Amino acid sequence: MDLPKRGALPSPESQTMHDIRREPAPPEIRDSLIIRFAGDSGDGMQLTGSRFTETAALAGNDVATFPDFPAEIRAPAGTIAGVSGFQLHFAGRDITTPGDRPDVLVAMNPAALRKNLADLPAGATIMVDDGQFTARNLQRAGFPGNPLEDGTLDQWKVIPVPLAKLASDATEEIAELTPRERERTRNFFALGLTFWMYTHSPEPTAAWIRRKFGEDSALGRANLQALQKGYDYGVTTEVFAHRVEVPRAELPQGTWRNITGNLATAYGFAAAAQLAERPLVFGSYPITPASDILHTLSRLKNFNVRTIQAEDEIAAICAAIGAAWGGAIGITSSSGPGIALKGEAMGLALMVELPLIVINVQRGGPSTGLPTKTEQSDLLQAIHGRHGESPMAVLAPSGPGDAFEMAIEAVRIATKYMTPVLFLSDGYIANSSEPWQIPDVSTLPSLAVPTAAEGEEPFLPYARDPDTLARPWATPGTPGLEHRVGGLEKADGTGHISYDPANHEHMVALREDKIRRIAQDIPPLEVHGETDADTLVIGWGSTRGAIHGACERLRRSGHRIAHAHLRHLNPLPANTGETLARYRRVLVPELNRGQLSRILRSEFLVPAVSLSQVRGLPFRVTELAERIAHALEDA
Repeated sequence: MDLPKRGALPSPESQTMHDIRREPAPPEIRDSLIIRFAGDSGDGMQLTGSRFTETAALAGNDVATFPDFPAEIRAPAGTIAGVSGFQLHFAGRDITTPGDRPDVLVAMNPAALRKNLADLPAGATIMVDDGQFTARNLQRAGFPGNPLEDGTLDQWKVIPVPLAKLASDATEEIAELTPRERERTRNFFALGLTFWMYTHSPEPTAAWIRRKFGEDSALGRANLQALQKGYDYGVTTEVFAHRVEVPRAELPQGTWRNITGNLATAYGFAAAAQLAERPLVFGSYPITPASDILHTLSRLKNFNVRTIQAEDEIAAICAAIGAAWGGAIGITSSSGPGIALKGEAMGLALMVELPLIVINVQRGGPSTGLPTKTEQSDLLQAIHGRHGESPMAVLAPSGPGDAFEMAIEAVRIATKYMTPVLFLSDGYIANSSEPWQIPDVSTLPSLAVPTAAEGEEPFLPYARDPDTLARPWATPGTPGLEHRVGGLEKADGTGHISYDPANHEHMVALREDKIRRIAQDIPPLEVHGETDADTLVIGWGSTRGAIHGACERLRRSGHRIAHAHLRHLNPLPANTGETLARYRRVLVPELNRGQLSRILRSEFLVPAVSLSQVRGLPFRVTELAERIAHALEDA
């Protein structure tokens, strides 16, 4: 599809959205903009934000997003607890975070305004559906009076728009819909209006509506009309004469798409199975925020992917273990509570030495905790959270797009070393999105691992590769390769059950040594920043963007500071200790109570200082920069 130019509507002849009104004034040019859409959890804010995100990406902007929604399917309408938000940062330059404070807030009701007001900088733009500011809604939101009238919003630019009424009027002719259903198209009316304000064409969203709902359906026609009328409202209303344009970003040449972390994770593992020339079997039990991985893989049957929605977490991982035993790429996924239930079965995979992948999309805990909020509090669980001496390789992607690459890396390590691997994502990575350059398939590495073959000698299921200590991967049912597996301790080589004390100590040390050897097979830890810096800021997982932004800001203000980021957490890169020893101070920002800092202190005896946060939210660049600066002053 040929997309229209920025800020211009397609011609009527193209049978797309069209405009016949006044010529707009030239827009203000800005290098980036942050918009937050907020409303009740039933107002379609996630849909609205994702449609603006895709449109901005198609226009060539770099984008980063942060969806934020309640755990309840339908929290009490009009209350703070029920507010759903979607923040989008789009720019004409490279960006690494969804931004700190929004330049624009689109609030669909008083509760959405009240919840987000403290995040707005002075001078920000607020668009509100003023028809929702009734006495009852104001009371539910906790406002003592009407903020549109009592001076509460004087420091911001407020644009009141009766979104629900205008959307209802725009769709009045569609008799099949009830008045309430017509009002619910106001999110598309608001979206069309913001497309006008920020010089994006509504046509990509119009095309999406036609595909999603059908152009001839009542709902499809209503959403299309609301989108168009919202755009037209911007064209014809003088209050929107001031527009803002964010130019295209200079991205490397290639084919790009917008991708979330869960989507990249699913695609990465599907690609890895193809590279390994083996089927993928995915056993999972639905849990927030990991369920989208199961949903995506279930649609990839044509890539030899089989998904099993199991009855519980234990059944899910045992199905994946059985698949790995049968010669497939066996994968299971969950979040923290489900990972706890999978602990015994992980020990079985470790004892049998099978290439099982366990995905943990972390969320706020403990227990049910904060199901829709992000946290990095499962690191110690991933490394130590099983009974017995049970070391496992642990990897963590640093962002949505990186999840694709790290999924392939997880399968590479699991199959090469015949060991279970834990893949630590989190809610922020899972649900946020960014532009991702689709890789050239020919450049991806082969992960093919030969299946054990019958030889002249008796088959030894626990014979060792001298470099990796991996045992052979024997497909059950192959004549001559019959052997025994199970959770009881094995005699090295033969795999016979052994209660011999010396053999058990030998096998415990061997399994530990196997994981340790992975360190020689992964990239060294890279340090960014001044070579003569005396402070190193080191993180892991989804904190990468915030740490990068905070360190860049501090360097511009004269601080001698460097930063590094870990993607392999067990084992750590071979040069980690040597790298840490070069710095007087080591600061560790993480979304937990200091788990990585404890590991670094115990492993390398460095005085690592924890900068922790456990609010269910990612770090903000400004706040993290301030905390790092304070830590430097205290030192």
